[in-house]
Amino acid sequence: MTELDSRTPSQRKGKTETGAFGSLNVRKLVAPLNRSTETLSKLALFIRFLKPVTWIPVMWSFLCGAVSSGRFGWENLIESKFLLAMLLTGPLATGTCQMLNDYFDRDLDEINEPDRPIPGGAISLRDATILIAVWSVLSVIAGYLIHPLIGFYVVIGIINAHLYSANPIKLKKRLWLGNIIVALSYLIIPWVAGEIAYNPGLSLDSLRPSLIIAAMYTIASTGTMTINDFKSVDGDRLAGIRTLPAVFGETNAAIIAAVLINLGQLLAAAWLFIAGQTLYAWTAAILIVPQFLLQFSLVRSPRTMDVRYNAIAQNFLVAGMLVCALAIKAYRP
Repeated sequence: MTELDSRTPSQRKGKTETGAFGSLNVRKLVAPLNRSTETLSKLALFIRFLKPVTWIPVMWSFLCGAVSSGRFGWENLIESKFLLAMLLTGPLATGTCQMLNDYFDRDLDEINEPDRPIPGGAISLRDATILIAVWSVLSVIAGYLIHPLIGFYVVIGIINAHLYSANPIKLKKRLWLGNIIVALSYLIIPWVAGEIAYNPGLSLDSLRPSLIIAAMYTIASTGTMTINDFKSVDGDRLAGIRTLPAVFGETNAAIIAAVLINLGQLLAAAWLFIAGQTLYAWTAAILIVPQFLLQFSLVRSPRTMDVRYNAIAQNFLVAGMLVCALAIKAYRP
C-alpha cells in the first residue's frame, strides 16, 4: 500500500486523457506531489481531511429528528447526549465518510482537487487507512452510547460510504444512485436517529410523520447533491463517472436539480397542509421562493454559480426542515 506511482504528473495526465482510467476498477497508487507550498499543521491538515463543511447537514438532520420527537427542548442543547450526538454526526461519522471518499477518489482528485491531502501528498495512504479505521470504531462506539440502534445506523452509514466511493460498485458513477444514497445518509438516517435518541417509546406509527418528511427532503437533497457535482465534471467525464452534469450537460443537470429541490419541499409542505398544520405549511412553502429565484442564475451558469447558490439557498432549505420538524412536534397528540 506504500508503493508509489513513479510517473511524472504530466505522464499521469496524458495517461488519463487517453482514457486509461477505464472504469476505475484498477486502482493506481497516487504519488505525493506536494503541489501546495503552504505548510499546514497536523491538526489543520486532519481537519481539512474531515471536510467540516459537510458535517452541518447531517448534524442539522439529527437536530430536526430530535425536535420531531416532541421531547426535545432548549434545555437539551447543553446535555451530554446532544453534545455527543453532534460529535457523532459531525466530525466522527460524517468525517469518516469524507475520509473514505477521499481515499477511494484520490485518482479523480488529481484532476478535480489536486491539493486535497492524499493526492497532494500531505497524507500517505497508510496514515489515511489508520485514521479511517480508528475514526470508524470511534463513530460506532459514540452511536452505541447514545442508543444501541444508532450504533447500528452508523455502521449502515459507513457501508453506504463504501458503496458510494469504492470499486467495483462505486455508486457515484451510476447516475442517480450515488446522489440518492448520499441523500439517504445525510437526511433519513440522522433524522430517524434524532427521533430514536429522544423518544424511548418510539413505534413505526409514531415515526411515520418523520419518515414522510425526511423522504421528501431526501428528494430535495438529491438535487443539492447534483449541484455539488459541477465542480468535478471535467474529471468525472474523463474517468467515466456518470453524474448528471457529465451525462446530461451542465444546464440540463441544473434544471433537473432545481426541479428535485423544489419538488421535495413542495411535497413536504403539501403533507403539512394535509396534516392540518397550515401555518407551518405556508412557512415551508414560502421558504422555497428565494431558492426558486436563485435557480435562474444557477441554470444560466452552473459551474460558476454552484458555490454561491449553495451558500445562500441552502439556508432556506434547512430552515424549511426545521419548520417541518416543529410541525411534526405540534402534530403529535
